[in-house]
Amino acid sequence: MFPTTDLFAEPIQSGRLQLGPATWLLRGFAQPWIDTLLAELRLIEAAAPFRHMHTPGGLRMSVAQTNCGPLGWISDRHGYRYSPTDPDTGQPWPPLPPAFRQLAEQAAATAGFPGFLPDACLINRYLPGTRLSLHQDKDERDFTAPIVSVSLGLPAVFQFGGMRRADKPERVSLLHGDVLVWGGEDRLRYHGVLALKDGQHPLLGAQRINLTFRRAG
Repeated sequence: MFPTTDLFAEPIQSGRLQLGPATWLLRGFAQPWIDTLLAELRLIEAAAPFRHMHTPGGLRMSVAQTNCGPLGWISDRHGYRYSPTDPDTGQPWPPLPPAFRQLAEQAAATAGFPGFLPDACLINRYLPGTRLSLHQDKDERDFTAPIVSVSLGLPAVFQFGGMRRADKPERVSLLHGDVLVWGGEDRLRYHGVLALKDGQHPLLGAQRINLTFRRAG
């Protein structure tokens, strides 16, 4: 479970940084929602615990995952896809909390994507040493909607590449409360996360939580 809220929260950093023609890093944008996000995350984890999925080739993913919303992203020997039910329980994924939806919609609008209506939230839990290799988000049916990614906990180094895996990626530090939004001509750019460094965040301890909102259906 997640640690309880600590009084010693890190200072808020704010501002906008453009990383591409249709990509914006919103520094500290999620800070007003932090307490509610963490409370909702505890409820989601209780209903649909984090688990390590496997690639279609059978490899165990190092990053633990769960979902909330009408659709959840899953991976197994049958491939990558979205499902309305948790394969571990056969039950629907926990509903998308109103605060999650509000944050995603407002972040998308701030980045130039008004009217974003997410129907999936993939939740990744990184522990020190875990990473996410370069990949494209392309399991969704419609690529016109943006990706909204919320960082919580330990800082991470995000890699933002080009349209080819071989393109050299830029490296950007993501901090607690940052929100990254990309879409439009940037929607299918390769991206990933370098191995998480050791550390202790005052609210989340030795971990990073990433909320990724998508329009999948």
